[in-house]
Amino acid sequence: MPDRGGGPTGPRIRVGRPSRRVRTLLMTLGVLAVLGMAFTMFAGFWTDWLWYRSVKYSSVFTTTLWTKIGLFFVFGLLMALAVGFNIWLAHRLRPPLSAMSMEQQSLDRYRMGIAPYKTWLLLGITALVGLIAGASASSQWRTWLMWVNGVPFHQKDPQFHLDVSFYAFDLPWYRFLLGFGFAAAILSLIAAALTHYLYGGLRITSPGARATSAATGHLSVLLGVFVALKAVAYWLDRYGLAVKSSDFKATDNWTGLRYVDANAYLPAKTILFCIAVICALLFFATLWRRTWQLPVIGFGLMVLSAILIGGLYPAIVQKFQVQPNEQAKEAPYVQKNLKATREAYGIDGAKVSDYSGTSKTKDKSTLRDDVDSTASIRILDPNIVSPTFQQLQQIRNYYAFPTNLDVDRYSKDGKDQDTVIGLRELNLNGIPKNNWINDHFRYTHGYGVVAAKGTETQDGQPVFTESDLPSTGDLGKYQQQIYYGEKTTAYSIVGGPQKEIDYSDDSGEKTTSYKGKSGVNLANPINRAAYAVAFNEPQILYSGAIGEGSRILYNRTPKERVEAVAPWLTIDGDAYPAVVNHRIQWIVDAYTTTNGYPYASRTTLGDTTADSLTATNTNRAVVAQQNQVNYIRNSVKATVDAYTGEVKLYQWDTKDPVLKTWMKAFPGTVQPRTAISNDLLAHLRYPQDLFKVQRELLTRYHVTDAQTFLTGSEVWQVPDDPTNKSGNAVPPYYLSMKMPDQASQAFSLTTTFTPNGRDNLSAFMAVDADAKSSDYGRIRVLKLPTSTTVDGPKQVQSQLNSEQDIASAIKLLKGGDSDIEYGNLLTVPLDEGLLYVEPVYVRGGGLKYPLMRKVLVTYGGKTAFEDTLDQALNKVFGAESSTNPPSDEGTTKPPTSSNPTVQQALNDAQKAFDAGQEALKKNDWTAYGQAQKDLEAALKRAEDAQAKADRTSGGSGNKSSSSPSPSGSPSSSSGSG
Repeated sequence: MPDRGGGPTGPRIRVGRPSRRVRTLLMTLGVLAVLGMAFTMFAGFWTDWLWYRSVKYSSVFTTTLWTKIGLFFVFGLLMALAVGFNIWLAHRLRPPLSAMSMEQQSLDRYRMGIAPYKTWLLLGITALVGLIAGASASSQWRTWLMWVNGVPFHQKDPQFHLDVSFYAFDLPWYRFLLGFGFAAAILSLIAAALTHYLYGGLRITSPGARATSAATGHLSVLLGVFVALKAVAYWLDRYGLAVKSSDFKATDNWTGLRYVDANAYLPAKTILFCIAVICALLFFATLWRRTWQLPVIGFGLMVLSAILIGGLYPAIVQKFQVQPNEQAKEAPYVQKNLKATREAYGIDGAKVSDYSGTSKTKDKSTLRDDVDSTASIRILDPNIVSPTFQQLQQIRNYYAFPTNLDVDRYSKDGKDQDTVIGLRELNLNGIPKNNWINDHFRYTHGYGVVAAKGTETQDGQPVFTESDLPSTGDLGKYQQQIYYGEKTTAYSIVGGPQKEIDYSDDSGEKTTSYKGKSGVNLANPINRAAYAVAFNEPQILYSGAIGEGSRILYNRTPKERVEAVAPWLTIDGDAYPAVVNHRIQWIVDAYTTTNGYPYASRTTLGDTTADSLTATNTNRAVVAQQNQVNYIRNSVKATVDAYTGEVKLYQWDTKDPVLKTWMKAFPGTVQPRTAISNDLLAHLRYPQDLFKVQRELLTRYHVTDAQTFLTGSEVWQVPDDPTNKSGNAVPPYYLSMKMPDQASQAFSLTTTFTPNGRDNLSAFMAVDADAKSSDYGRIRVLKLPTSTTVDGPKQVQSQLNSEQDIASAIKLLKGGDSDIEYGNLLTVPLDEGLLYVEPVYVRGGGLKYPLMRKVLVTYGGKTAFEDTLDQALNKVFGAESSTNPPSDEGTTKPPTSSNPTVQQALNDAQKAFDAGQEALKKNDWTAYGQAQKDLEAALKRAEDAQAKADRTSGGSGNKSSSSPSPSGSPSSSSGSG
């Protein structure tokens, strides 16, 4: 045993050595820890592979994996070899040790200390730098795949006349190689210098020469490599000017050459390239001259040139040539930017037409029928009525609707109808009892579609075209179970011995067992162990609820699945459901993007696509593969089956070179456009996020003249949402309407513009959003005159709040504890004027869900605020429509209940509601106030009785009593309906 403490005669402390049993235990624990870490890493890899195989996109996984592995090993090995070779060479070139100076004596102990471990130290250093370089290179898998698979754009930039593909696919890879070369040169230089210093090749304080001739030659070559790489960087910087972003008063994210770039920076980069080449040759020449004099002079010249030619000269050109006559100097380059930006964002075909903003017809009564032919005005706001769907169609607490519903089109009797649609998805927070079995085995899916007419309401409630449980209505028969949805984020284990709950009714629970082929089979014990580790859920390994046929479903949101199988795509924020060929399909729009389109100004997707909806619902935010882009195409339409989870990618833009590049990199993943069925085509639409990007660009790039662009006199802005206090942009709205040059209505996506810093209207924009239309994607902009003012959205909303009659009606609607919610403010061009329509919702009483109670209509300076859209239009135009009003046949009837207590309370509530309406007509406020109290009391009795019945029946209630409201009007102070 070794001694510790004490001298020859002092006490000795014997330090005990661990026993063999302890050493064995420690070794065993160490081995188990290593095995545990290895299995954890294996579990992540294995579950990813199993998932990609289950969705039949294993080629995406393998291509990505092998690309990353290849880049890791190639560039990791290159870096390790570069650094390791230079360390070895520096050691080999060390001088023979002679009389030791003080400096060398202090270094001698370090040399002696590392002498036994030189080989291991060399291997350790090279392995470390290799791992770091390899990990960095593997993250460039997208850059590599785009470079090796790039296809031409068949468009050339206006400065260098190179194909756009050079900037989009080639230049990023060359820049990565250059950056890797710089890193290798710098690390090699540092490692070699330290080695030379350690072994005496370099001296700092010793007398005589500071470096041996061998060290001088070696380090000079490395410096020469560095300077040569700098020369390459100068040359690439010339092309980089075409995609360089800079501050310019015309736009925040200007991209491309300006006058100073073309006439100062470009020649400066060429001169600096030549100087750097000469300087590199001078460094290489030290192999023969063995002196630093010339390379140091050359390097100093290069630095001085970079300051004078690369910095000072452009500043002088900008100050004395550009600024005195900026518009004339910059105009040719601005014109190039205008053309490239409009092409890159697909807005070059936008048709801008003058629009007076003032009706040309003096007798407004003749326009009443034109309103019906011009637009199918949607008064059901999908962003407000989700709680109404929830109250009337949730049926069971373990179902829920998304915060924002969607707008689609469905055909009935040969006529398209704008429809608000939502799915009754799984809500784990509403199940009777949360435990592992219930959360992951029994409650596994939602059930059924709920849809309502977008243009009608009945007593303030939606007119459902598909409702109840199981859902029935105009959609016919379809697979109603929803295993994949926007709210389905937890994993489920299905198809095994444990039955799943479909829904329950008066006869009891209806159960099922998943029959789809989705998910990963858990019959294999290795799979179970891997998922137990990956999900940190040991019960997966030993639970008896898992057996033959059990499959685990995860990655269940539509956007999540599309992003996983196509990681090169940017995903639109709004996935929407549709019933296609008797199945519920989620439709997801996806984009190809690049930030390497020459001369096209960049935009930040996260900022450009933000609006008042994304501010309150982050699920609506775009999933960006790269946030800053200057080229975007809606190149892919994707579908996700709500039952099987099957993902299909369809080529939508057949000309997009970026998509063609990715299709070469991942062959077989994207199906041709011809594979889209007619039934699916009927539900495809122009995507919102692309529209938001285009409208933001059109605030500046609607002009095509460089002089106008530079003055900034025609700059627009997207107005803030006047119905929302968040201060965010108004969202675009889907609406069936026709523009002045269209013969009939088309399903469109619309927005408005206001002048920069003002609230009056400057333009109205619409795009044909119907994928079946030959005009799909056609952007039309109606530009209002600057000499007169037309009310914008904020001003119209202000009128609503300030007119005395309307303000009194709003105050009456608010009553005691009711809230007012303003729906989408829709704008419709009509006879050179603009028609504004806004539904107003009341949320009040004990149930707290919104009902549409009033409609605001404004046209030609006249405003109406009435109970229905027809009444408001009739008042504004002073005439009634000659078309027959829509039939009430097939609409939702006032709810009833099989529970006598609930039904009696509903009857009392209905009587109180009717009494309140009569009191309103007579302006008898005392009677009205008493009626509201009676109504609220009756609703409270109905709600309490229903809750008691729900608890008695296990927390679910029954279908017939799910909506306790009098004639669909739960508000205790809802005003006239």
